[in-house]
Amino acid sequence: MSNALFDAKRIHLIAVCGTGMAALAGLLKAAGHRVSGSDADIFPPMSILLERAGVPVSIGFNAANITPDIDRVVIGNAVRADNPESVATLAQGISYSSMPETLADFFLKERKPAVVTGTHGKTTTSSLLAWVLASAGRDPGMMIGGWVKNFDGNYRLGKSEHFVVEGDEYDTAFFDKGPKFLHYRPQHAILTSIEHDHADIYLDLAAVQQAFCRFVALLPRDGFLVAADDPIVREVARGAACEVETYGLDATADWSANVPVSQDGRLIYEVRYRGKGIGTVDSPLAGRHNLKNSLAVIALCHRLGVSWEAICDGIARFEGVKRRQEVVGTVRNITIIDDFAHHPTAIAETLAALRLRYPGQRLWAVFEPRSASSRRNIFQSAFVDAFSGADRTIIADVFAQEKVPGDLRLDPAKIISGLTAAGHEAMFIPTAAEIVTTLATALAPGDVICIMSSGGFGGIHSKLLTALAP
Repeated sequence: MSNALFDAKRIHLIAVCGTGMAALAGLLKAAGHRVSGSDADIFPPMSILLERAGVPVSIGFNAANITPDIDRVVIGNAVRADNPESVATLAQGISYSSMPETLADFFLKERKPAVVTGTHGKTTTSSLLAWVLASAGRDPGMMIGGWVKNFDGNYRLGKSEHFVVEGDEYDTAFFDKGPKFLHYRPQHAILTSIEHDHADIYLDLAAVQQAFCRFVALLPRDGFLVAADDPIVREVARGAACEVETYGLDATADWSANVPVSQDGRLIYEVRYRGKGIGTVDSPLAGRHNLKNSLAVIALCHRLGVSWEAICDGIARFEGVKRRQEVVGTVRNITIIDDFAHHPTAIAETLAALRLRYPGQRLWAVFEPRSASSRRNIFQSAFVDAFSGADRTIIADVFAQEKVPGDLRLDPAKIISGLTAAGHEAMFIPTAAEIVTTLATALAPGDVICIMSSGGFGGIHSKLLTALAP
């Protein structure tokens, strides 16, 4: 494989409808290249992004899509070596690369990337960082794994030295099993958290931690690392050659905040730097986890020379990210929320945030075990604690359970048993259709329903809205 950077005129992306791949396709198109893609299926919101960018997409993988005029093929990490387009690419000797490698080749070499990494909070934190920089006139580039409402998309070319990247620790491609974030040439970074996740790739927490150690070692001496005030993160951050500042809710962190006040769904809190109050922030983001995400952005933007006034203005006007505590509809005073949470920690923090946002209202948690980790039983007991923050919990059957061996598979019924034994109301309802039928008669005005899945969950959100319509 050739890694040489050249002025490619024609680029094809295999599995282009992934969030990162679609963003890369948009960036390449915006940079003036001729871009095409293929995927097994095409669906919103990435289908909207690709159509808007003018990137034609072939449905289905076919060797005929790999034509001799292609200068480079980008192979997504969901693509196997026996994919007919992968086979055709190798057979024709066409230069190929992974998504993160291509991003680095074409967009990061001449910039100063700010890479946001961590088990939790990457998408919200990187989105907020990009928005605060943009609203302050810094014109950053960005590539983010979620739909940022302020930008109505998840990528932008930008013209300044700044380029914000959401740095994922998942593997890169079938020909590169290292973490994606090792390709991103970080000048600055935010490290939000480190927990065991991606159980299909990482055996245990130690393996995850080692991956982050490799990332931190990439930061140059003149770079800057903003690290969560957490024992494991602090240990990993010690490997950085650059200056490190910490953030968290404890006053011992370099950047901290007082106990926030909730006001009309917003958080008001005073930010402190090394114990000294520097100003008050009015944030639309609910929850302790989002307060910490905001602190990380404040710390990095402060280092980059953004004024306090511009930082506060950007945070106050942040509209959020789709599928992160996103209200998708309110019917008969029943609020339906879509959230991407699939790890026990993220679920617990999301429910706690919604408690703060909707005080006194009955909170339902509806969960589909869909991600590689949530389908496995490594979090079997942790899920019981995570869902204890809801008034009522419904858990669906494991998605594509045939792909997980029986002895490793999550047992939703056991989670329900654990919750009911602890005095919580909980039900195992296998399918989205059955869940909608149950909710349509069980919900009452004032209820808040948080539907959590890392996928489409059978279109449950729109089906529920329809079922509840008067």
